[in-house]
Amino acid sequence: MLLSDAFTHGSAADRCGRYRHDLDIDATASITDDQRVTQRITFVVYPDFQLLDLAGPVDAFRAAALLSEHANYEWSLLSPDGQPVRSSSLIEVGVDAALSDTSTASIDTLVVVGGFGVDAASATPGFPEAVREAADRARRITSVCTGALALAHAGLLDGHEVTTHWASCELLAKRHPDLTVHADRIFVRDRDRWTSAGVTAGIDLALALIEDDHGPALAHEVAAWLVVFARRPGGQAQFSAQLSAQRASRSSLRELQDWLPDHLDHDLTVAALAARTGMSDRNFARAFRAEVGTTPAAHVESLRIEASRRLLETTDLTVGAVARAVGLGHGETLHRAFRRRVGTTPDRYRQHFARTTA
Repeated sequence: MLLSDAFTHGSAADRCGRYRHDLDIDATASITDDQRVTQRITFVVYPDFQLLDLAGPVDAFRAAALLSEHANYEWSLLSPDGQPVRSSSLIEVGVDAALSDTSTASIDTLVVVGGFGVDAASATPGFPEAVREAADRARRITSVCTGALALAHAGLLDGHEVTTHWASCELLAKRHPDLTVHADRIFVRDRDRWTSAGVTAGIDLALALIEDDHGPALAHEVAAWLVVFARRPGGQAQFSAQLSAQRASRSSLRELQDWLPDHLDHDLTVAALAARTGMSDRNFARAFRAEVGTTPAAHVESLRIEASRRLLETTDLTVGAVARAVGLGHGETLHRAFRRRVGTTPDRYRQHFARTTA
């Protein structure tokens, strides 16, 4: 059995029924396959591709089919020559057809995955042309990670805003100067082109596609089913504030870095932080900047803005309450910091990224 066959084994109604039974949900509420709109997802893989770029989105679409009475995703895998391909993890996957096979006339979503083999695949004679032909039959064209390099090589991203794995953003921009490359995005949607950052961001992309198809409630449910800690909106940075900051070598500063995210409503002035580390204000500020790569005030503000974004996305707290919860005191203070850091207001951010389950 091919990997793609294993993922789709059993009818959509059977899968939904089994899941509902496991969760003690009324299985009689499910509907038949012929009442469900089938959306065909076509994944393009090649030797030395990134396995998680494929498996993450596939399982997201599979979960949507399990959980929803209306989502009926089916997917197929295409390789350059129709032969099984080995991922960079040395796991081989079977495919359904060659990329040049046009027997399936329509494709809802074309997904080109990333991986170390993307340049070799793009240079394979006929590969760019076959990608373009598949794209011509698709409603939307997407990539995970460095799959954007293959789409760009095929001329499918010309004049678009895009992203890719942070380590390849500069390369993508250099090779294709007509693209607007956003190095600090989880995913970017520009008309019918969707591109995502690296590896696990493929799950974020799939959740966004599911939301676009079936609404935020199903996307939220799929995220919970996949045990995704936080369903990140496209505008979210590829790195959290903690990950973006350098890890201090001094133990007292490392301990402070670990302590800060859970105590944002405390007094986090330089004087208070210096006292916590047992250093003078001046020595603390110098050491922090040297080892973390930013000033204490800038780092604290980044943490507070990141926390406020999560609260705006997931709660109904007022802007003032969010400001107090993250230690910014007043809504106007949050508004100014948010405008400076995010480029929009808290209210507008919430309107765009709030995750409702109703």
